[in-house]
Amino acid sequence: MPKVTYIEHDGTRHRVEVPVGLSLMRGAIDNNVPGIDADCGGQCACATCHVYVEPAWFDKTGAPIIGSQEESMLSFAAAAEFNSRLACQIAMRKEFDGVTVTMPQGQH
Repeated sequence: MPKVTYIEHDGTRHRVEVPVGLSLMRGAIDNNVPGIDADCGGQCACATCHVYVEPAWFDKTGAPIIGSQEESMLSFAAAAEFNSRLACQIAMRKEFDGVTVTMPQGQH
């Protein structure tokens, strides 16, 4: 099963298995990874699953689609960067095995 490394703002790492097809948000919630609040439950309506995709992986995971709900939600996220994504919008794929994401200092 593919693995994801979630890095908390303080540098604490959590390497967990996330089944193919499951969102990175759900993978974090199911494995009790702190730093992803997921207030809307993965409906792309709150931006509380904001993560920074490591630059080496950003081409693979892709950027938010221009004009999408994700892009709109990220405009409300504190400290959004070029590599910001909502973890609820990244579905795990086999080729994402080893992907690393970092959480911002806060989700609100």
